Amino acid sequence: MELSNNRDGGVSGDELTSPDGSSERRHKFSVNQIHELESVFKVSSHPDEKTKQELATKFSVDKKQVQFWFQNKRSISKTQSERYNKRVLQQENEKLRTEYAAMREVMKKSICDPCRNKDTTIRNENVDEKEILNEHARLKDELARIAIHADKSLGSSSFLEGSLTSMMEKFGLELNEVDFGKYLSSPLPTNLDVTLDKSMLLNLALDALNELLKLAMSDEPLWVRNLDGGGEMLNMEEYATTFIPIIGIKPSHFTTEATRSSGTVVGNSLTLVEMLMNESQWVEAFPCIIGKVNTFDVISTGIGEGKSGTLLLIEAELQIISNVVPVREIKFLRFCQKHAEDSWIIVDVSVDTIKEGSQQYKIEKCRRLPSGCIIQDMSNGYSKVTWIEHMEYDEIFVDHLYRPLIRAGLGFGAQRWMSSLQRQSELLRVMASFVNSTVDPKGEIGMGILSQRMTRSFCAVICATSHKWITIQKENGKDANLMMRRNISDAGEPIGVILSATKTIQLPIKSQCLFQFFTNKNLRRQWDILSCSGAMENIIHINKDENLESSVSLLCANGGANENNMMIFQDTCTDATGSLLVYAIVDSSKMNTVMKGGDPSCVELLPNGISILPDLSANNNKEFGSGSLVTIMFQMLVDNISTADLPQKSIVDANDIISHTIHKIKSALLI
Repeated sequence: MELSNNRDGGVSGDELTSPDGSSERRHKFSVNQIHELESVFKVSSHPDEKTKQELATKFSVDKKQVQFWFQNKRSISKTQSERYNKRVLQQENEKLRTEYAAMREVMKKSICDPCRNKDTTIRNENVDEKEILNEHARLKDELARIAIHADKSLGSSSFLEGSLTSMMEKFGLELNEVDFGKYLSSPLPTNLDVTLDKSMLLNLALDALNELLKLAMSDEPLWVRNLDGGGEMLNMEEYATTFIPIIGIKPSHFTTEATRSSGTVVGNSLTLVEMLMNESQWVEAFPCIIGKVNTFDVISTGIGEGKSGTLLLIEAELQIISNVVPVREIKFLRFCQKHAEDSWIIVDVSVDTIKEGSQQYKIEKCRRLPSGCIIQDMSNGYSKVTWIEHMEYDEIFVDHLYRPLIRAGLGFGAQRWMSSLQRQSELLRVMASFVNSTVDPKGEIGMGILSQRMTRSFCAVICATSHKWITIQKENGKDANLMMRRNISDAGEPIGVILSATKTIQLPIKSQCLFQFFTNKNLRRQWDILSCSGAMENIIHINKDENLESSVSLLCANGGANENNMMIFQDTCTDATGSLLVYAIVDSSKMNTVMKGGDPSCVELLPNGISILPDLSANNNKEFGSGSLVTIMFQMLVDNISTADLPQKSIVDANDIISHTIHKIKSALLI
């Protein structure tokens, strides 16, 4: 959803100011036309006469109208830039004043009593200035850590009211009254730069938490409801006048996406906090969004139940399940704080530039502004969660087909995070309830664990976020994207040379209709080359949520589950942001072991599947959102010897499998 407001840069063209100052009523540009004009503006704010004439001809308007649009857009951009620069300079000036005052105060207190009592000034030869600065930095770092925990005894909202310096003055914390050691998660750093960096990170985390809380508590006009009613988008003009950027001004070539979504989630607030703050549980909860994650540093361990005050430095790769959309690599802080008796805040914010020894890490393609969630306990075993995602990114790296989807927040937005969290919580509830009497309880849990491993592996293959893949062939108009890797020791997959084939296509059918087609077992042989022998039947079917559309299934050809029949293990999930169908051929004897409560890690999986996303691009030539972007991925074991060469025939076979599958799908859907 684009906000058509002139102050926000979305110059509509219905009333334009000419050079002589008069206003003319003209044809109003459509949303798609404005998008195209803005794309040209990003390349050049002063397009040549030929470009302006081409745009005028394409839009069936006078060239002057195009010229006036660029003129107004330049004026708006200049005004916004000046306003941002002024606010940032004011903020930086205030921070410098505060830091300077704090440094002078701490340096005074760092001087020993005998020296303080002297009438004469301290001479450089009596006090080593470098030692004083190091001591000041150490004390400042300790005070910053203490401030995080001060809310335990002084109130959780107190630290939201100002900087760490003003907080310490307000609380009257004296250096000689505090035992710092028990709060520190690691030995005190001795390097001055590192110490100051950690103190800056703590300040940044507090600023981000404050902003997230304000965003969560605000409504219109700051937030605008999506047209589909599934979430809200941030009014960027209102945001710019309300908030001062805490990580600097947005680069001019970056695009913004900012969304909010609320809902109820199974589990109490403490359970959800632990899920989000634990690295492995976080990845399990969002297998379709998180590709890789690495916790670089635990800056603060927090205190009490839930570890309120925990501050982590994390690097992660976020993904859309498509091979044509690059992953987003971000390095960010994650801060967890108990806000009230039954309320928690978890906030993330990018660290644009930090020092790592003599190196600097800089985010170049995207960055995460204050994002995260507010979790509140409800009385019925559920929690209310408000999720906010605010990202800025370079759109030039995004395929044109996916740009509208991402702008609408369905790619990396709050609605997708919320849906995934709800789905994971529902799955855990189902696994704990043992409602399916046809499977041993331990077997049900084993199948749930196996389905998560399979889906996570499927997503990682498409996005190439795990293992070392070698690109054999890039996707083009005819052939698929082919990648190869050698599995030497991973027991969860067959050993040998593995080849994957992936291709993305557009289909003029709504996502939900496509999902129903692919999950209908009676229609499976119309598209799945593994099921050409006949109809499939469910041996086991476990619903993962209340809508009965997301499930774990074990399928086999008609005739029953015996040692000679092929068995297919399948995991499906769907929501408004997209759908997945993931499946793999499995060994019958090993699956029987799992169904009897055996270890699911014994099952080797080579997942195949289909990802379905709404097509919001103008290339649909149909009603908005009436088409789908479908990514098909197939894997094959080329050779069970991991050092073997890749035969040319395997490349031909992989291309044939993908093209044949696409042909079968289109034929079945009469496309």
